[in-house]
Amino acid sequence: MAAKEGERTRRRLSTEERREELLTVGARLFSESPYDDVWIEQVAELAGVSRGLLYHYFPTKRDFFAAVVERESRRMLRVTAAVPGVPVRAQIDAGLDTFLEYVQKHAHGFRAFHRAEAAGDQAVRKVYRETLAAQQRQILEALAADPETAWTEEDLPVLRIAVRGWLAFMAAACLEWLKEPGLSREQVRDVCARALLGAVRP
Repeated sequence: MAAKEGERTRRRLSTEERREELLTVGARLFSESPYDDVWIEQVAELAGVSRGLLYHYFPTKRDFFAAVVERESRRMLRVTAAVPGVPVRAQIDAGLDTFLEYVQKHAHGFRAFHRAEAAGDQAVRKVYRETLAAQQRQILEALAADPETAWTEEDLPVLRIAVRGWLAFMAAACLEWLKEPGLSREQVRDVCARALLGAVRP
């Protein structure tokens, strides 16, 4: 009986499950330590796999870190997608609630993502910057489609700066919140919402 239970707990993971497991371990390590201080051997040991198997999935540490950053990039873009045709102000609270829930649930990945800018590797930094640019586009498109606001082409340069600055503010606020989680999600949401509205108000 015990042997059968052991077999169930050691079931063979699919390729995708194994990859996700490795990325989860990597996100935790990269969130806690600078890029240069994370060793592939640590990842393999914590995941319970051989170093050779890890290299089968990710040929280099750069590839591995890039995959961690890309996974968090996809998650963030999904949760920050705007709803077409709905006034921006009506979306802010709901959108920030969803995003802050993601930050809490995937804290290691969120921290690891924001370490990418400090990484020396240009390919990893490129993924990070492209994600911020995509988030910026999503918000600008929502502002442009807002039925309650008459934005014009002349407003776009100022809006771009305001939105990019707000994304940096929100990231900093979330990282501080994770370090000092005394504030409620609602309090952090309200701070971020007021900052965005103040930045983009016509």
